[in-house]
Amino acid sequence: MKLKLVFVCFIVLYNMAHSQTLFEEFDSYKLGKKRGIKIRLPNNYNAEDDMTYPVIIVFDGDYLFEPIAGNVDYQAYWDEIPDCIIVGVNQAETRLTDFEFSSETYLPSQDGATFFEFISMELLPYIDSEFKTSPFRVVAGHDLAANFINYYIFKEEPIFDAYIAISPDFAPEISNRLSLRLSNIEREKKLFYYLATGDGDIRVLRTSILEANAKLKKFSNPNIDYKFDDFIDSNHYTLVGRAIPSALNEIFELYKPISKKEFSEELVTYTGSTFEYLEKKYEEIEFFYGFKKVVIENDLRAIAAACKKRDDHESLLKLAKLARKTYPESMIGAYYYGIYYDAIGSYKKALQRFQSGLLLKPSQFIDKDILLEKIYEIKEDRF
Repeated sequence: MKLKLVFVCFIVLYNMAHSQTLFEEFDSYKLGKKRGIKIRLPNNYNAEDDMTYPVIIVFDGDYLFEPIAGNVDYQAYWDEIPDCIIVGVNQAETRLTDFEFSSETYLPSQDGATFFEFISMELLPYIDSEFKTSPFRVVAGHDLAANFINYYIFKEEPIFDAYIAISPDFAPEISNRLSLRLSNIEREKKLFYYLATGDGDIRVLRTSILEANAKLKKFSNPNIDYKFDDFIDSNHYTLVGRAIPSALNEIFELYKPISKKEFSEELVTYTGSTFEYLEKKYEEIEFFYGFKKVVIENDLRAIAAACKKRDDHESLLKLAKLARKTYPESMIGAYYYGIYYDAIGSYKKALQRFQSGLLLKPSQFIDKDILLEKIYEIKEDRF
C-alpha cells in the first residue's frame, strides 16, 4: 500500500512538473506598465478539441499560485474536480498599492481602483480570448487580497462565481456590506463564498473574521453557497494549505463522482427514473460550470447498481446505450447491454453481448475476466 501511494504521489508530482505553465509579462494599458502573470494550463489542454475549462484567478501569485495549482492538479488527477486554467498575478512589489482603498469609502481608490479595473477589464478578457475558458470563474486571495476580492461581489453582476477568502484583512465596514450584499443577491446560478481562519491566526484578523462569519451564517439565501472553516493548530500561513483543498472541494461538490452517501440518500430515493437522475446531474454540471462533463465510469456503475436495486430495466437499457456511445471502443457498452438482457431474462442476447465485449478494450473496472465470469454464470445458471 505504501509503495502504491508513493507511486501515485510520484505520478501527480510528475504531471505537475510537466504541466503547461506559461510566464508572461502582460503589457497593461490600465496599469501603465507590464505585470508578470503565470498561466497554468491543464496537462491535456488541446487548442483543437471542444473542451473548455473554469478559470481560477490567484492574487499574490508570487506565493499563492503554486499551492493552488498543485491542489487543482492533485484533485483533478482523481477527477474530484475539473481541470482548470489557473492564472496567478505577481504582486510581490506592488501588493500594498494594488490593494489600496479609500479611508472614507473603504472602496478601491487610486492604484487600487486601477488594479481593480486591470483584472476585470484587461486580464479576464485576455484569458478568455487566448484560451478555451468556460464561463465559470473563481478568484482566490490571502490577507489583503482576500479583502480585495470582495469588491467584485459589489458589482451589479459579480464577475466571479466563486470567492476563496483565506484569512482576509477586512477593510472597515466591508464585512457588514458583504453580509448585506450576499443576503440580497439574486442570480440565475449560485455564488460560492468560502471564508477561513485558524486558531493561531493573527489576532486582530481572526477577531474580525469570526465577527464576519457570525453575520454571514445568519442569512438564508438559496443563491449563495457559503462555507466557513476555523482550523485547529493553524496560523496565518499554515492555514492556507488546509483552506485551499477545502474550498475547492466545496466549490466543485456538484462535479464529484456519485459517492456512497449520494447513492443512498439521493439516487435510490429519487422520485424520477434512475437514468433521469444521471441526466439531471450532468445537466446541472454543465449549467453551473459551463462545460459538458463526459459521463465517467464510476457514475455508470452507480446508476447500474441503482437500476438493479430499483428494478428499473428501462433506465438500464438507456445506460447501456449511453455507455456504448460514450466509450465505443471499450467493453463497457457490451457489459451493460449484457447486464440489461440478463435482467429481463433474455439470456441468449446477454451471452452474445458479453462475448462481443471480449474483442474490445478493457476499462477501469471492466476487463476480460469479469466478462468471462458473466459468460460462465449464464451458461451454468441460466440454461
